[in-house]
Amino acid sequence: MSAPVLYLSHGAPPLADDVRWTGELAGWSADLPKPKDVLMVSAHWEDAPTTLGSTTGAPLTYDFWGFPQKYYEVTYDAPSAPALADDVTKLLTWPGHQVHREEARGLDHGAYVPLKEMFPEADVPVLQMSMPTLDPRGLFEIGRRLAPLREQGTMIVGSGFTTHNLRWFNPHGGADGLPPRASAEFDHWAQEAMKAQDVDSLLDFLDKAPAAHEAHPRTEHFAPLFVTLGAAYESGGLDNKSVIDGFWFGLSKRSWQFG
Repeated sequence: MSAPVLYLSHGAPPLADDVRWTGELAGWSADLPKPKDVLMVSAHWEDAPTTLGSTTGAPLTYDFWGFPQKYYEVTYDAPSAPALADDVTKLLTWPGHQVHREEARGLDHGAYVPLKEMFPEADVPVLQMSMPTLDPRGLFEIGRRLAPLREQGTMIVGSGFTTHNLRWFNPHGGADGLPPRASAEFDHWAQEAMKAQDVDSLLDFLDKAPAAHEAHPRTEHFAPLFVTLGAAYESGGLDNKSVIDGFWFGLSKRSWQFG
C-alpha cells in the first residue's frame, strides 16, 4: 500500500507549548502507517536549483529570531536518508532541471517542529528538499515526478500554513475571539476547493480565492501544498480529508491527508 501524502500547517517553535495542537498532530500520526522515511518540503527553504539537505546528520537549522532560549536548545536527531536522496535525485533530474546537495543544512523549523510532535522518538529517517520556485504549476510537476516514492513507503510532507499573514498574529486573539475575516474566508475556500478536488482553482488560488493576497502576502507558506497535490494526483488521485482545522493566533492551521 502506498504511503499517504500530507500537507500540514507547521506552527512556530512555541507550537510545542500548545497542548491542543500537539495532541492533534500526535493523534494524526497515531492513525498513520509508519513510513519507511519522510521527504519534507518546508515553506522555510527556497533554493534553486532543487537542493537536498543533510544526509550526514547536520544539526538543526534554527531559522527564527527573538524567541526564548529554550527554543534554540530543541533537538531532533532523526536518522538521515541517503538512499532517499539518491532516489529523489534520479526522479528530479531531467533536461533543464538538476538537483544539488547541501550537506551542512539540517532540518529547519518547518520540518522538525511538526515532526517532533508526530514522531517524537525520532526513529523515522527524514530528508528535506528545497522549493526551487513558488510557481504552483512548477511545484505540481515536481510533485508528480516524486509520486513513485509513495510505493516504496516514503511519506511526502508539505509543511506550510493554510493562511499566513503575520500582521494578524495576535496571541491575545481578536476583540471578538474570532480569526480575521480574510483568514476565515480563505480557509473556507481552500477547504471547499479541496473537497471538490478542484486542482485548477487551487493552482490559480491568487486569482480564484477570496482574500488570497491578504491570506498570503507572500505565497511560500501555501506553496508546499502544490508538491503534495502533484504527488497525490499522479499516484492515486486527490481523495483527501481535512485532519486538523481551526486557527492559531489568527492563522489557519488546516491540514490535509491524501490517501
